[in-house]
Amino acid sequence: MSDVIHSAGAVVWRDGAHGVEVLLVHRSLYDDWSLPKGKREPGEHKLLTAVREVFEETSVRAVLGPRLPATEYLAFGTPKKVDYWSATSSGFQAAASHEIDAVSWQPLGGAAARLSYSRDSTVLAALVPRETVPLILLRHASAGSKRAWHGSDEARPLDERGAADARALAGLLACFAPRARIISSPAVRCTQTVAPYAAGFAGSVEAEAVLAVHGRSSDLSFGRTGGGISPGSVVRDLVEAGKPAVVCLHGENLAEALKAACSALGATPPPEAGTRAAALSKGAFWVVHTAAGELAGLEHYEPS
Repeated sequence: MSDVIHSAGAVVWRDGAHGVEVLLVHRSLYDDWSLPKGKREPGEHKLLTAVREVFEETSVRAVLGPRLPATEYLAFGTPKKVDYWSATSSGFQAAASHEIDAVSWQPLGGAAARLSYSRDSTVLAALVPRETVPLILLRHASAGSKRAWHGSDEARPLDERGAADARALAGLLACFAPRARIISSPAVRCTQTVAPYAAGFAGSVEAEAVLAVHGRSSDLSFGRTGGGISPGSVVRDLVEAGKPAVVCLHGENLAEALKAACSALGATPPPEAGTRAAALSKGAFWVVHTAAGELAGLEHYEPS
């Protein structure tokens, strides 16, 4: 609905000297304590809104974790929806800024009593304060029509829309993983999709031949090969490694990768994982949040 105010924020937590603490903000205009959040700017992705608003209000550069419940309420008679994520700090000290006159790290057990609104307490109650690691499964961005391309399918590049989505994805992926290992199908449209993200932290893209679409790869020299290696086995290895990772592949094998990730974590894949719907649209991605060998969250996002 066009008349809904869309906002986003996060529950930022840390391990304090006496247990888990969460970051609250005080607004002098309303004399209230709440979770850091703010309105989306025109055309802004909600993930970027959440990270930007936390930084503007608290000077903390948040790294997003699993999604938390959204809140919906009337703000001066207008419907408002606020999307939330759990988040950790990347080492910056909190300090009030923007429209905030005070910030406070509060013990998790007593933070709800400090909050001014019960809706914020509901969000806080959903927080599971444990370190999570993101495994991002990304479908390559738009690369035009296969029929209109006359060269090798592996050489088909991103089109104008795909290039724009790749640039946008650089910021979106960084919301969950400021740095990560990047593994891609050797297809040009895949490596180009993750190139801007890699450039953001001077990372590299590892081209892996087994992530190519079966029957299309004419050159397996792009990556390692060997008996038993498959998209699923690559994903299972990444889950076992327990480090942030981004995997860029195709609609044809994204479902296999998603099911392998869930299986490695002892979780049941979502119903759509067994269908082509798991591929999502071009440039969309799944975030598999892992925690000590368990599935801590599973979400998918569009690039715009």
